[in-house]
Amino acid sequence: MAHLPLRWPAEAVWEAVAPLLAGFSVEVLPEIDSTNTELMRRARAGHGDPVLLVAEHQSAGRGRLGRQWSSRAGDSLTFSLGLPLQPASWSGLSLVVGVAVAEALHPRVGLKWPNDLWVDGRKLGGILVETASFALADAPRQTVVGVGLNIHRPPGEGLATPPASVDELLPELDAPAVLARIAAPLVAALQAFETAGFEPFRARFEARDLLRDRVVTLSDGSTGTAHGVAQDGGLLVHTAAGMRVVHSSEVSVRPAP
Repeated sequence: MAHLPLRWPAEAVWEAVAPLLAGFSVEVLPEIDSTNTELMRRARAGHGDPVLLVAEHQSAGRGRLGRQWSSRAGDSLTFSLGLPLQPASWSGLSLVVGVAVAEALHPRVGLKWPNDLWVDGRKLGGILVETASFALADAPRQTVVGVGLNIHRPPGEGLATPPASVDELLPELDAPAVLARIAAPLVAALQAFETAGFEPFRARFEARDLLRDRVVTLSDGSTGTAHGVAQDGGLLVHTAAGMRVVHSSEVSVRPAP
């Protein structure tokens, strides 16, 4: 069935966010390789104005660890938010993004450390955070926050985790409406993180933590029981060798069979 043309609320999003971010703009493109890749290209070229870039289709969308994220207009919401940030510590940033998106969506949306959104044991979406430096050492880093959400459930063939979709929770919302629901809370959360770090978000993350008290397997082959997150957002895993704090972005954590 053909999709009706999407009506993006660019002006409404701008009106909600512009008071928080001077120079903020909203761009909607019918197709691009990757919204994160594009904003990182701009950042490296010295363009650091705050921007929300939405793509109806990504030809080379990226997830964590280089995984591909494909989308068709209307079936997914894929966007990246670029803005300068200068927090005292970057630890826990992807968890803060997850908290902001989950809270803006629905109480049933849970968080799987460090950057996935799940519903009822199935993956709803993911987060990819990247940063780029400017010439001045003490200048804020350009931060690019990419979010991909299934609006309609995609085929599950070939996926390690069965997919979930927003329309299971909020059938009245299309991709533009979900964007309007998320944008301002996400910006506010990022600014709060810049000021106070991850600690104020810790309890909010743990309220949606899907790994808590679950046996998990780390990518190095060790196993243990997840015990929430540390003050800096690291995953606490009780292993045979004692409590371990997992920080590495190269660690893949999943519930053990």
